[in-house]
Amino acid sequence: MSEPKTDLRIQRTRKNIMNAFIDLSSKKEFKDITVKDITTEAMINRATFYYHFQDIYDLLEKVLSEELLINLDKENYEERGLTEEVIINIFEAITTFQLSLSNRCHRGYEDTIARIIRDQLEIIFYQLLLKKHNIQEDDALKVTAVMLSWGLYGASVEWRRNSQTITPEDYIKEALPYIFDFS
Repeated sequence: MSEPKTDLRIQRTRKNIMNAFIDLSSKKEFKDITVKDITTEAMINRATFYYHFQDIYDLLEKVLSEELLINLDKENYEERGLTEEVIINIFEAITTFQLSLSNRCHRGYEDTIARIIRDQLEIIFYQLLLKKHNIQEDDALKVTAVMLSWGLYGASVEWRRNSQTITPEDYIKEALPYIFDFS
C-alpha cells in the first residue's frame, strides 16, 4: 500500500516557511530570529507555523538537513558505491554547503550544522559500506561510518579555516591514497 501524497498547498506552505527562514538568516543572527519574524515574512499565522514545525530549532534542523541532502545527492552515491570519486564528491558537497552557510551569517548554530552534516554522512557511508561488503547490518561498519563521517567533516572544517588556496578536490585527493586502497 502506497502512502498518500501530501497536498501541494501544504508542501508549498512548508517551503514558504523554510524560504522565509533562509531569507531572515541572511539578515539576522539565528538567536535573534523569532517565530513572529518568520510568520510575518512567510505571511502565515502562528498556528500554521506550528502545524509544520515544533519550534524554531526544528525548522533550523529541517532547513539544514534538506539543503545538505540536495548538495549531497545521496542517490547518486548509492548507485556508484564507495569509490575515490564518491569521497571527493561528498567532500566537495559538504564544503560547498558550509561555504553557502557562512555567507548567510550562521554564527550561533555551528554545533547544529556539524551534527546534521555528520549524521547525514554517517547514513550515507553506512549504506555504501553495507553495499560494498554485501551484508545487511554490521556494528563494525557502523563504527567505520562514524569515523568516516567525523573525519570528512573535520577535514572540511580544516579546509575552510586554512586551505582555501587549493580546491576541496585537490585538498582531499592528497589524503585519500593514505586512507583507502581503491584498487
